[in-house]
Amino acid sequence: MSYAIITENDISQWKDSTGRQYHFPKRYLKYLTKGTVVIYYKGLMKDRSFASKRMTALAHYFGIAQIGDVKRDNDSDKNDYYAEIINFKPFSSPVLAKQNGAFLESIPSAKIKNYWRDGVREIDKATFDKIISLSDLNDFNATNDNAQGELESFSRLEGKSKLVYSTKYERDNTLREKAIEYHGLTCMGCGFNFEKVYGEWGAGFIHVHHTKPLSDGDGERIVNAETDMVVLCPNCHSMIHRRKNRTLSLDELLLLLKTKSVN
Repeated sequence: MSYAIITENDISQWKDSTGRQYHFPKRYLKYLTKGTVVIYYKGLMKDRSFASKRMTALAHYFGIAQIGDVKRDNDSDKNDYYAEIINFKPFSSPVLAKQNGAFLESIPSAKIKNYWRDGVREIDKATFDKIISLSDLNDFNATNDNAQGELESFSRLEGKSKLVYSTKYERDNTLREKAIEYHGLTCMGCGFNFEKVYGEWGAGFIHVHHTKPLSDGDGERIVNAETDMVVLCPNCHSMIHRRKNRTLSLDELLLLLKTKSVN
């Protein structure tokens, strides 16, 4: 199995769709072959207007996926390609690219000055395992509510990465952005705000919850970011989903919090 890092920029000329499609130049074709396991990466934030759309302003890894079919972009005069993204699983919290003063990726001496210019970077299994070991793939609290109705796409078993195929309910990342745009970044349950408590480190971080799990339906349906989604901190999000056979409503969560504060 081969492994690679794929970069998603805040501003990009490429026709990417997180977790669905990756658009790239031909020079990366040798790295992005069908079956390759990839880790999503974002560099340092350069424009504050993107704060609500990122987990952190720092360079970080934010999800894992696998390359599906790869096809040529027939509309490109530069011989660009599209890669289908499958089994996408976002991290609940960012994995910083630099830990304790050292980068997680091994930078060859010949590329010290220009290593980060490559939007796609091949990595070995040791680097892959290092990044995944710092993620929270086995944590229920996905920022896009992705844990509802599905098993882990990737899990850890005795130190090895194991790919598990399961039913995945497709989500539109634009809805997450719209929900945050409307509801803000303060938990609608307990009122916690990550930026107020953690400063820059917590800027833009919040969980987005579907008030009706997609797994409860019979298929596709229209989702309204204003009425069908709420923003919650990880604690409140966990409490809403604590029982497998019952998902609390926001009103029920607020009642629990109110009752507790009175007692």
